[in-house]
Amino acid sequence: MFVLKLVLKNALRHKLRMVLTILGVAIAVTAFGFIRTILTAWSAGVEASATDRMITRHAVSFIFPLPLAYRDQIATIPGVESVSFANWFGGIYKDPADPNNFFPRFGVDVETYLDIYPEFILPADDRRAFIAERSACIVGEKLARQHNLQRGDLIPLEGDIYPGKWEFVVRGIYRGKDPSVDETQMLFHWKYLDERITELQPSRSGDVGWYIFRVSDPSEMPRIARAIDDRFFNSRASTKTETEKEFQQSFVSMSSAILSSLEAVSVIIVGIILLVLANTIVMSARERRREYAVLKTLGFRPFHITGLIGGESLLIAVFGGGLGLALTFPLSQAFSQVFATLFPVFRVEVETVALASLVAFVAGLAAALVPTIRTLRMRIAEGLRAIG
Repeated sequence: MFVLKLVLKNALRHKLRMVLTILGVAIAVTAFGFIRTILTAWSAGVEASATDRMITRHAVSFIFPLPLAYRDQIATIPGVESVSFANWFGGIYKDPADPNNFFPRFGVDVETYLDIYPEFILPADDRRAFIAERSACIVGEKLARQHNLQRGDLIPLEGDIYPGKWEFVVRGIYRGKDPSVDETQMLFHWKYLDERITELQPSRSGDVGWYIFRVSDPSEMPRIARAIDDRFFNSRASTKTETEKEFQQSFVSMSSAILSSLEAVSVIIVGIILLVLANTIVMSARERRREYAVLKTLGFRPFHITGLIGGESLLIAVFGGGLGLALTFPLSQAFSQVFATLFPVFRVEVETVALASLVAFVAGLAAALVPTIRTLRMRIAEGLRAIG
């Protein structure tokens, strides 16, 4: 208890220096936690992937379509339970320069799509209204809040991939089963899309973007993938079938350079935390060499000296780390509101909090290591001769 009182008194001896060091550590921890949150948000789709869901897309690239006729053939593969499909629409909503106006818009098979994705919770009345009306659409809760969308509202889109002016009526608002579900999507009838395209560009009719299906036994996924791809190998549109997790991972891998850069920055921030804290502890230990020499003379043991130096370092690290973590949450919340559609799932994970806390704690120990060793090795006579 006596050592703890000395630690607190030493830390408060230079209040301004202590406050500035705590703020420096806090800012670094906030940056570290925020970057780690971006990294986890980037791969949120991978982590949220279902273990029994698979995707079949064009073998060359995701942007090439597949014939609608593939659906019935995929359904005949042993182990496939149910099949649905979706198609990326694109389009321009309001001001294209505003990133919040960009959100996923998919034409889907309305009779089967929500069964394939049970994590999209839609009231029964909304589902019936959605299925009954050809130009109807449903949107996620997060998207509805962001754009103040209500049931019955019109969503006008200017087509780019599919030219023309399009209008969709909001007939339902879905919510996610858990926080990892993307609530920024807009889903509408693929048949409505296909009917318009048949009139405007008949050569593009009858095509879908990709197929989604559930399997009865996840251990059979490799066999099912081979069976589907072999069946369409010599067709006009060969396929690549993979698990939903692999499908999502392929998009994340496109940004590997950015992710690697963020990883490197997070490591640099750890070094900054250590340097900021070490600078303060080294200065404090140097100023108190005479005091430590007196304590040695009075019979203080090495573990007492270690406790004084290490305790002060840990005290600053804990306060700075705690303040930094406290700032990470409102910063992440504000960021998620501004870039809601770019990062549909953006929250500070428990793992991020634990890692940031560990970084601050380890930095506190490491910063005290060198001054502690120097003080313990210092001869009493040498310390007593020290001036400031």
